[in-house]
Order: sequence, then C-alpha cells, then structure tokens
Amino acid sequence: MLEIDFEKENKAILQEYKELLRISYQTLTPEDKKLIRKAFDVAMDAHKDQRRKSGEAYFFHPIAVAKIVASEIGLGATAIAAALMHDVVEDTPIKLEDIERMFNSKVAQLVEGLTKISKVQKEMNVSMQAENFRKMLFTLNDDVRVILIKIADRLHNMQTLDKMEDYKQVKIASETLYIYAPLAHRLGLYKIKNKLEDLGLKYTEPSIYNDIVSKIKETKEEQDAYIAAISEVLKAALDEEKLDYIIKGRPKSIYSIYRKMKAQGVGFDEVYDKFALRIVYKSNPQEEKFLAWKIYSIVTDHYRPSPSRLRDWISSPKTTGYEALHITVMGPKGRWVEVQVRSERMDEIAEKGYAAHYKYKQGGSEESGLDIWLNLLKEALENSETNAVDFVEDFKMNLYSKEIFVFTPKGEIKSLPKGATSLDFAFSIHSEIGIRTRGTRVNGKLVPLNHELKSGDQIEIITSQYQKPTINWLDYVTTSRAKNKIKNVLNENTKKIAEEGKEILTRKLKHLKITLSESVVNELVNFFKLKTSLDLFYRVGVGAIENQRLKDYASQKSNTFINFFKNKIKRSASNASVEIHKQVLNSNYDMLVFGNDQDKLDYKLSTCCNPIPGDEVFGFITINEGIKVHKKDCPNAISLQSNYAYRIIQAKWIDSSQQEFKAILHITGMDTIGLTNKLTKVISDNMNVNIQSISLSGDAGIFNGQIAVIVQNNTILKRLIDNIKKIDGVDKVTREYKN
Repeated sequence: MLEIDFEKENKAILQEYKELLRISYQTLTPEDKKLIRKAFDVAMDAHKDQRRKSGEAYFFHPIAVAKIVASEIGLGATAIAAALMHDVVEDTPIKLEDIERMFNSKVAQLVEGLTKISKVQKEMNVSMQAENFRKMLFTLNDDVRVILIKIADRLHNMQTLDKMEDYKQVKIASETLYIYAPLAHRLGLYKIKNKLEDLGLKYTEPSIYNDIVSKIKETKEEQDAYIAAISEVLKAALDEEKLDYIIKGRPKSIYSIYRKMKAQGVGFDEVYDKFALRIVYKSNPQEEKFLAWKIYSIVTDHYRPSPSRLRDWISSPKTTGYEALHITVMGPKGRWVEVQVRSERMDEIAEKGYAAHYKYKQGGSEESGLDIWLNLLKEALENSETNAVDFVEDFKMNLYSKEIFVFTPKGEIKSLPKGATSLDFAFSIHSEIGIRTRGTRVNGKLVPLNHELKSGDQIEIITSQYQKPTINWLDYVTTSRAKNKIKNVLNENTKKIAEEGKEILTRKLKHLKITLSESVVNELVNFFKLKTSLDLFYRVGVGAIENQRLKDYASQKSNTFINFFKNKIKRSASNASVEIHKQVLNSNYDMLVFGNDQDKLDYKLSTCCNPIPGDEVFGFITINEGIKVHKKDCPNAISLQSNYAYRIIQAKWIDSSQQEFKAILHITGMDTIGLTNKLTKVISDNMNVNIQSISLSGDAGIFNGQIAVIVQNNTILKRLIDNIKKIDGVDKVTREYKN
C-alpha cells in the first residue's frame, strides 16, 4: 500500500496557495485575499479524504484550476473562489445553500453553474454529450465566467490525462478539440486554445504528435539561429527610431503545424512558416495605430512583404477584441516569415482575452465585439427546439469561422463569419428584416439570396410584407442565428400539421392493434429513417407515409438486430482488453473483428474515409445502417467520439488475407516523357498490385493524375506510395478518401 507523507503534502498545498496569490493577474485587495482564503479552507476540508487516480490529494486539482483562472485567464477573487470550490457540491456533502450562506449569492451562482450535469435523460438517438454541451452553454445566460472556469478545468484535466485508460483519453481529447478549444478561441484565450489543441492531438493522434515534437526538437537550433538573424536586423532599425519594444520569436503550435501538413498534403520539412516573430511596443492610446504602421514600414524596408497576406486587425479588430498587424515577409534563404506587430495593450488582450478586454474597455455607447457575440449567443440559446447535436455543430461552426467585414447602404460596417450569404446579412440586421427578405443587391447588382459575401461588399436588402421563409432558405444561410430564426417560423406551421398527424397516426395504429407510446414512436422514427418524432407526425399529417408502410412496420416490430446492439453498448468498457488498441500492420491482417470478444459482425466501410486493412479503425453503431467502420483519423472521428462516445465499438484487423480493397491515389508533379509507362511499371511489375483505372492530365509542364488500385492492405499501399514518390518528376502522392 502507498504510504503518504501528509506533512509534506500539506506543505506543498500551502506553497501552491501562496503561488496562487502571487501570480494573480488582477490586483487583489485584503478583502479579496480573505475571500480566496475562506474558499481555500472550505474546499480543502471538503476534499480532504479524496485522491486522484495518480494517488495525489484531489485538492491539487481545484488549486491548479484556480491558478489558471487567476493567471492565464486573469479573472478576479469571486471567480478564483468559485474555481477552488468548483467540485465541492457534486463530490462532497456541502450543499449550494451552504456556499451561499458562507460566501455570497454571486459565488454560489458560479459554483452552481460549474456543478456538472449528472441527471440527463437518456433518449434514443440523442447524444448525451451534445446535450451536456448545450446545458453548459446555457450558463452563459447567467455569467460568462462559468464557461471560462470550465475551460480552465478542462485544461488541467487534459494536462493530467496520462493517468486515464486509453479509450477515455481519446473520448476526452476528442471533446476538447470539438468544443473546448473553439470556445477558448472565440473568447480570445489564444494561449489556452493552443495548449488544448496540442494536448488534444497528443491523445487522438499520438504517433503524429510525437513525430512533430521530435522534429521540432531536431530543428530547434537551426530555427533559433534563423530567428536571431532576422531579429538582429530589425533591432538595429527599430533602435535607430528610438522605439520602446521587445521582439519575441515563437514556434507555431504543434496542432497548427499538423493542420498545415494535412491541409497542404505535405510533410513537416515542407511547412515553411513554422514560427512567427512578435514585436510588442510601448505606446500611449493616441499613437498606437501610427506606431504600428511605422514598425510595418521598418520591417518592409528590410524584407519584402506578401501584400495578399497582410492582415490589419487594428483598423477592424476581430470580434474577440483581438488587435494586431500581421505581416508575412520573405526572410533569408527564401523562407516566408510571419511578423506580428502589437502594442502592450493589444498583446495583453491577445494573451488574456476576456479579462484584459474589460480592463481596457473605455466608456461609451458602442458595444464591443465580444459583447455583441455574447448577446448573439444568448439569442441562439433561447431557441431550444434544435436537436442537441445540430445545435452544437452550428454553434461550433460559428466559433471557429473567420470574419469578413461588409457595409450597409449607409456605410455602417458589419462583421459576419466567412462564407456568410446575403440572406445571413439580412438576419444580422434584424430577424424581421430577414424573414421579409424578397431580394438582395450587392454593390448595386441584384444577386440570389445564397450569394456568398466578400469583405468590402455593400449590401441592400429588398423586403416585402407578404414574403415568408421556405424550407430552401435553410440551404441559403450559414449562420446559426439565421438558421434558428428560419426554423422557428417554419416550425410554427410544422407543429400544427404534426399535431393533426399524431391524431391520425394514433387511429391508424389502433387498427393494427398497436398502442401509440414513446417506445413505439422511437421505433417508427428508426423504421422510417427519420430524425425526430416531429418529422414522423408531420409526414403522417401531410400524407407522406402510406398505410402499407405502417403495416410493414407492424410485421417487423420485434427487431432482434437493435436488441443485439443494445446489449453491446451496455457492456462495461472497463473490461476492454488493451490488445484491442494495438494494430498490427501485417499483410495477413485484413479481417475486422469487434469488441473485447473479437466478434465477427456485419459492417460497412465508411465512404467518408474509405478504410483499408491495416488502417487504425473503430466501429460506429448507426441507427439504420448497422456498424460503419471509420479510420481513427477520419475527418468525422472527432465529432463522433465527442458526441456519440457510447456508440463507439472498438475494432481491429485479424488474419484473413483473401479480400482485396480499392484505394485512390492523387499524384502531382512535373510532366515528363514516358511518365505513364513508368507509373504502370512500378505498380504492376514491382508491387504486384492491380490497376483499376489511371487518369493523367498535363498543363504547362505540370501533371495531375488519379490512379485507382486494388490492394490487400495498408502496408502494401504505403510501400506502393513510397515507390511512386521515387519516380523522376513526381512531387506529391496523396491518398484520397472520397469515392
């Protein structure tokens, strides 16, 4: 049994407490320190008998969360106290009323928001995790600090995730990449967002993460020398102008390098902008903009800029409050380098987000970007009709979207997410204008309602009191605000028809000797491949479901297939064998088995990522199509793991090498004579692989090609790709995941 040195542990806890007060971003008054000390004592006493999986005292976790809240996010004493007590109501005998009595209603309100949701109704085809996300976001209606403390809680959980079982690591890391990192990004917590993304990658793609980390270490000396060379040149020029500044050279985050590698289809060495230079200067508010452009002028005097990659977020700040000039210049050795120019105030807002934003907020009537965004979010949350998964997907899309800036006919500037349409613009002005939109003009020209807007466009909305939204409008908009408003209007009519449909369905089922109940409704929704009971009743109401189909349902009411999977889902994940996680990449491993018992079940290979033997995979239990098999790095993997963890079934390949699989390769390079012959020779002669189709096209000395090959497994495919890359003129070979 593990022996615990309680005296040493208590000393360490007190040391952490002293550091908490020392690193606080806000200046703490004596009253603030009393509040924090009281919360510290209450939480320490409440958690005194609890320990984490690592064996350390549980109380180290709340202190770590409080330190992130105090220093990295920069909140005040009330939030620090709430962070110290964020688990006491859920995990200890202390009640919410006790906290309100001992402290005040504000601290109690924050702790209430932070108490995890434990009683969620489990419905068929409803993601409990998505429902939890939605409930968590609802706390924004009360106080944005709840979300900020939750982000700090998640960051510390990610930092200590190595003690968890593998399958839990993947689930928690997927949730982090899916919702928490975008949330941190949207609230301007860029430093925390980078940490969450890097840690998320560490557990969802460990081999890729470790490979990038080791390559960063290998090239560190060279990168440092390169940054120093540029910095020396700029320092001399900036000193000559007597500017007060500091230059920081920083590597890009591991996740951003990974994202570039994936987006560009290149290896680590081919990603050139792996670091950025940041110039932070001192300035009074009146001269901030002038000095930023002065520094821009100095930088571009020495290094040639790329005009298309200039980003001016000083004239038009992001809605997160972020301000900076981003310049991309051609550095020594022909490499692009990003230079960020910020004042100390801008740098503080970029680092701390919300807290610094309010510290520097000037009095005045104009709402700040963050306030506008929070108000729009609260408005979106009021619409609780949306399916939880759809809601989270829409919300997530609006979190991460880049911004464009457009103008009203009177010249007022409006910020919209990139990809927004002219109809989105109408709804951003006012929901009533959106609903009555008959047409739109962009830069004086009549355009369709789904016309995608670009920065600098001027939009005029033409309305009619007789206009009403149609179902097609949902395809014309991208913002969740517009979608929610359109759905609300459509739902009013749909609900009336659905109510009539429910009565009709009750009568029809009665004739078939079936009583309408919740379980019968769920079965019918699955049988007709619909999403909700409202869809079912509506279709019955408009006569889209024929009597014969209801009779078919009645005859197939006992469905053993669904019962079988219900039992599968209920199996305890704790019994999962470690072996199931290990993939053996061998030419004989090409039959899939599922679960700890290695069951041979019917499955379909997912078309979104087209897995082949040897790929690391998992099974996903769908409602209507049985098990679908996805690659672990499938574009949809994070969303599935995050929203539907309870429907993931572990999978691995076992020995049975008779089956063959199709893989599509995309090849680019310089056009050379006899290239087709070389390709077919490498594929058929050397690799013993069958070619299903080959298509090559050349244009001005560059060729693009697509080859469909039949292979037995991933090992053979990887060897084939390596050999094709050796052909003279071939630049890139990538595997395509779409049919």
